[in-house]
Amino acid sequence: MHGEYKVPGGKLVVADVDVVDGLLRVPRISGDFFLEPDAALDAINGVLDGLPAGLDARAIGVRVQAGLPRDTVMLGVSAEAVGIAVRRAVARASDWREHDWRLIHEPPQDPALHMAIDQVLAEEVGAGRRPPTLRVWEWASPAVVIGSFQSLRNEVDAEAARRHGVDVVRRISGGGAMFIEPGNTITYSLYAPESLVAGMSFAESYAFLDDWVLGALGDLGIKAWYQPLNDITSDNGKIAGAAQKRLASGAVLHHVTMAYDIDAEKMLRVLRIGREKISDKGIASAVKRVDPLRRQTGLPREQIIDRMIAHFRTRYGLTGDRVSDDELRLARKYVTDKFGTPEWTARVP
Repeated sequence: MHGEYKVPGGKLVVADVDVVDGLLRVPRISGDFFLEPDAALDAINGVLDGLPAGLDARAIGVRVQAGLPRDTVMLGVSAEAVGIAVRRAVARASDWREHDWRLIHEPPQDPALHMAIDQVLAEEVGAGRRPPTLRVWEWASPAVVIGSFQSLRNEVDAEAARRHGVDVVRRISGGGAMFIEPGNTITYSLYAPESLVAGMSFAESYAFLDDWVLGALGDLGIKAWYQPLNDITSDNGKIAGAAQKRLASGAVLHHVTMAYDIDAEKMLRVLRIGREKISDKGIASAVKRVDPLRRQTGLPREQIIDRMIAHFRTRYGLTGDRVSDDELRLARKYVTDKFGTPEWTARVP
């Protein structure tokens, strides 16, 4: 069994291992990480040999850490990363490069239709009718997108939203509210088979699925990292927030909204929670907390998107595609039956 795990911001860890009678046997850990002393690698393999194959990554990591020689130095790798690589081997996880990734980047859509397309494409990937897909969103109107479990009245000032022409929609993933204005955000979704994140917890898969974005931001001259649980940030402030849902059909939906620019005053008039968080610090604090890509790069939004797509294509391959007529037809039905209804939007009042 073979498993690979690229440590976000670190190195590649590879695990080759057999399972005999429920136990790990003949483990072979390798990779482009740095490890001192040399004997530490033998120690890692020795600890792994004979462990129950059903242990999770954290439990494996604890045992690996306890078995390391004193004064071991690990660079670009960690004991838990070894555990993740082993779990991915046992779970027969797939690799990014094993998939025929497709790109969808279409004209602006209404917010409710975006929510529906997200669900449809995730379901199609889970059913095996669509290859894994990267979709870059374009917005037809301003919106607040609230998480699946958020209270509508606690998150949104409904009167302010109406006054500013902001649609309020609810997505199927958890997490916090996103304030959207066309041209001010970069939003994308990944629709992948669950095998891509096999062996990982939710927390581990967040960073794993957005490691390519950190690389793309690095190409743009931005040193960024993942801030658990679901933020991408830099020295100057938050750049993006992520949300994720694993569907029963066997698909992972992972989407991210990045700030290209921000109208902090309008955001705070519409979002109640955001307003309360910084009520004692003022508008300047909101601008400081979120550091838009426009200021950090000086580049047009479209150029940033093009360079992000190019980075993904270089790493994993990417073929142009579109939402099919059948997918769009089903998405519109979901808008009528679900995402465009008060019952869904206010399902948590």
